[in-house]
Amino acid sequence: MKDTKHLTASAADMEEAGRLLREGELVAIPTETVYGLAANAFDEAAVAGIFEAKGRPQDNPLIVHIATLDTLLLLSDDIPEDAFRLADAFWPGPLTVIVPKSDRVPTVVSGGLPTVAVRMPSHQAAQAILQAAGVPLAAPSANRSGSPSPTTAARVAADLDGRVAAIVDGGECEVGVESTVVTLCTEVPRLLRPGGITREQLEEVLGTVEVDEAVTAPLKDDRKAASPGMKYKHYAPKAQVTILKGSAEAFREYVNAHAEDGTAALCFEGETDGLTVPYVTYGRRDDDAAQARQLFEALRTADDRGARVLYAACPRPIGVGLAVYNRLLRAAGFRVVTL
Repeated sequence: MKDTKHLTASAADMEEAGRLLREGELVAIPTETVYGLAANAFDEAAVAGIFEAKGRPQDNPLIVHIATLDTLLLLSDDIPEDAFRLADAFWPGPLTVIVPKSDRVPTVVSGGLPTVAVRMPSHQAAQAILQAAGVPLAAPSANRSGSPSPTTAARVAADLDGRVAAIVDGGECEVGVESTVVTLCTEVPRLLRPGGITREQLEEVLGTVEVDEAVTAPLKDDRKAASPGMKYKHYAPKAQVTILKGSAEAFREYVNAHAEDGTAALCFEGETDGLTVPYVTYGRRDDDAAQARQLFEALRTADDRGARVLYAACPRPIGVGLAVYNRLLRAAGFRVVTL
């Protein structure tokens, strides 16, 4: 067990976080999406420590976080022009771009793939830590593998205290779900994981963008995961989650009819009247940004309250709502009931 340091977003603590990362330690850092568990992306042993701390499968690729566009040139020797167009439009921000990797990127970072996933976070503390470290940082979500991603430092500590060198508290994450991932290594750009940057926004820059079938369905057994969040069950609380598609009235009737000890509801604000089970809300039905921001905390709150079965109201799978739907599908193991 490590003696985990709890750092703030002060200038001195940013420097301390950078020092630890340069020395090969793991540091949980805030970003605008979720908290990330960071290591020097060029330090193979440090990156291997991420997998150990999280209990993460080795074939699940990591995202490399950078502070400046110049660093992208170190990570890829063959950068498509579309990558620079996306960077101009959305960086810094919650977008990850997959490009061919250079030999400098360790295989452990890419999950054995010939590509590397890169993003430039907009969170002020993340930028400060990247500058202080002076190296790109490989950083998946700062949680135990499979559980809901953390959007506060307290949730990081609940999962990783004693497993990492430090946790930096940068406040609550603004977006609340992991970054959008788009690959430029296919004939047509392909959305592999939806997030705060929508397909529609990507198409304004790139033209046609395909949506990978694994966004809304399980990844086929013969495919390797080209992006985090594609292959394994993710984002799941301890409770068994089932998504219910339908109106507020149909949701309430179904949940009440199936209420047993340990049953709870994950529902939209303003739609709780008449429920006979405990509930947690995650935004209004028509506010997908609020749903994204509150989803993971709501799932963890359901666990805190002892839920064993959790019925989740289904978001609209458009815009940012597609990201929310994607996360709930994986949390539910693709259990969906159409009412």
